Order: sequence, then structure tokens, then C-alpha cells
Amino acid sequence: MKPEEVESWMVLIPEGSIRLRDDRKKEQWVVEIRTFMLSKFPVTQELYSSVTADNPSDFVGSRNPVERVSWYDAVQFCNALSKVCGLYECYMIDLDSEIVEFIESANGYRLPTDAEWEYACRADTKAVQYGPINEIAWYEENSGASTHDVGLKAENGFGLFDMLGNVWEWCWDVYDPEVYGPYRVFRGGGWCDPERGCLASNRRRSHPNYRIDDLGFRVARSVQQNST
Repeated sequence: MKPEEVESWMVLIPEGSIRLRDDRKKEQWVVEIRTFMLSKFPVTQELYSSVTADNPSDFVGSRNPVERVSWYDAVQFCNALSKVCGLYECYMIDLDSEIVEFIESANGYRLPTDAEWEYACRADTKAVQYGPINEIAWYEENSGASTHDVGLKAENGFGLFDMLGNVWEWCWDVYDPEVYGPYRVFRGGGWCDPERGCLASNRRRSHPNYRIDDLGFRVARSVQQNST
């Protein structure tokens, strides 16, 4: 896939709201979601390498999701993809100081927020899995200890594939800065997780430099709001 073809992957996610829950912190809260766009698949190795000239993945395959990418790798990819596509970059990145700032007015590619991710995964349902697990996800019992081509399992109600299983996906959010410092959230479960790990409500976290063979990402884009 050429970078300029990514737009054909993007799905319009309607506005709404989502109640999030964190079992560790024993907290619940509601987030209002504005209309946004989300890629129907995780970023593939073909797309990642076409933009970065690199493929860090263990399980090599052009349509397999890219993995072994850190959160910093993901935000740098978003900026690079935006630049290739003639869009404004969403992030100011200073790797020396490990500071990344989001530019809200930018129209380029970015990571979904934690709330956007769960809202998109649930797709207007209350279920923590949007279908029978073997129909929607590559996980411990059916993956054969590997990632697989994106899009082979059933889509959810918004037309998104592989939201559960295959690889976990980085989100923008810091998890709990008072306890975990810069750790960022990732979602969705991966190829080596049991069924209970592949739930819309599951939230994990790690350092933004963390890389592992079941962790990738997908890209989002903000929809410009009309001023009144």
C-alpha cells in the first residue's frame, strides 16, 4: 500500500460517549467522543516500511501488523505519514527530552485516545467482545503463536477489523503519571493472550520506549469541526 492510499482505510466514527472503567484504580468516568476517523486495520508492515524504510517486526509479512514498535516509534510514524500525505503533523516531538506535545488544530494522522479506542471497539454495543472470539480475533487458542494478515477475521459494527487480538495497540494517553510516570496505554489484546485478555475494556500500560512482538498501533484523524 502506498501512503497516499491510507485514506481509503479510514472509517468515520460517529460522535457519542463512552463510560470507561479502571479496575485497578476502582474508577469510572464518562468521556464525550467527537466524530473522528480511525483506520479499519492496524498499521501493516507494508505501510510502515513504505514510510520509514524499516520493518522491526518479528513475524514478517507485508499484510501482517507491524510490531516491536514503541510509542515513540508510533507517533513519529504518524508525523511521517502526515508529511507524505500533505497534511499537518499532529505532534511536536523532542526525543532528547522525551517530550511529545499534541497539536490539536493539525489535520494529520495521530494515535487514537484511550476513550476513542474503546468507543470504536465497542461500536455502539455494551459487550466487551463484538462477536464470538474465534470469529473476530487471533488469540492464544487459534493464532499458532504468530500474528496474521489484517482483515481476515470479522469486522465490528463500525467496520473495523482486528480491534481485539493479533496485536495490542498503542493509544495516546498517559496511564497514571503519579504512579507510572510516562507510561502510555495500549489496548485490544494480542496473538498470545487468552480470551480474557481480548476485551474492549482491558487496558494495559508500559514505558513509551517499550517494544514487543505483540504490540502495534492503528492511526486516527480528527474531523475538523465547523465553526458557528
